Amino acid sequence: MNDDLPMKQYLITCLFSWSVLAHAQSVGTLVGARAAGMGYASATLADETALFNNVGAIAENKKTSSFFMYERRPALPDADRTATGFSSPAKYGVVGFGFFRFGDERYNEQIVSAGFGNKFGIASLGAKINYIQYHAEGFGNKSALSLNFGGLAQITPQISIGAYIVNLTQSKISSEERVPTKLVAGIGFKPADHFFIATELEKDMDYRFTWRTGAEYVIHKKVFVRTGFNLNPSTIYFGLGTKARRLRIDYAFSFCKSLGNSHQASAIYQFERTKK
Repeated sequence: MNDDLPMKQYLITCLFSWSVLAHAQSVGTLVGARAAGMGYASATLADETALFNNVGAIAENKKTSSFFMYERRPALPDADRTATGFSSPAKYGVVGFGFFRFGDERYNEQIVSAGFGNKFGIASLGAKINYIQYHAEGFGNKSALSLNFGGLAQITPQISIGAYIVNLTQSKISSEERVPTKLVAGIGFKPADHFFIATELEKDMDYRFTWRTGAEYVIHKKVFVRTGFNLNPSTIYFGLGTKARRLRIDYAFSFCKSLGNSHQASAIYQFERTKK
């Protein structure tokens, strides 16, 4: 054991590592400070981080873009999350590639994803394949392939619905250890150009429902204010964002009684327009 690592932190890391590898409990992979500021009510968010949220919304991306996200929990300094991604319109739809990492050298999860989406009338559909690797000190490495599928439909100019499934293939990392399978469905409502509200339910096959709700208010077209909440676990979220011609920078703060505060920042850069 590293003498510089406090005993409490070391025990938390060991217990968490054992829990993940013994019961296949992956950390959440929803990303993006815009989504975080809205409590991760992201099933109906059609932005550049859709590859890691609702992959069905990736087809809404009309510009080649890249993003980077970093999240830190001061109470759990070894539980940082980072993600980066790239998406671009192609001949028959939109392609995306991304990388996600959680943890440190003692315990970490790494995911490499490749996705594709296309738009059919009012609906956008997308799928992605993930290569997932778990590593825990003393337990070694375990890996699996999984498939996600999602969709987004613009019912009216004000109302959209989104749904997706995580680990559609119900992949396992061993005969007794399964990658989590989740079902998510949500609705978005935009009563005015400057205001958007979204709510959704998530059901992990092994746990109770999680309810997420969030809202975004646009101030003078380039400044955004966000808030949201989750039930099970109970968490409160706040966020700010600003957008220039091609660059958008967002920040989100959350408070969870069991896990403490978290801070997340993300940056998205859009390249030249490549598709109508």
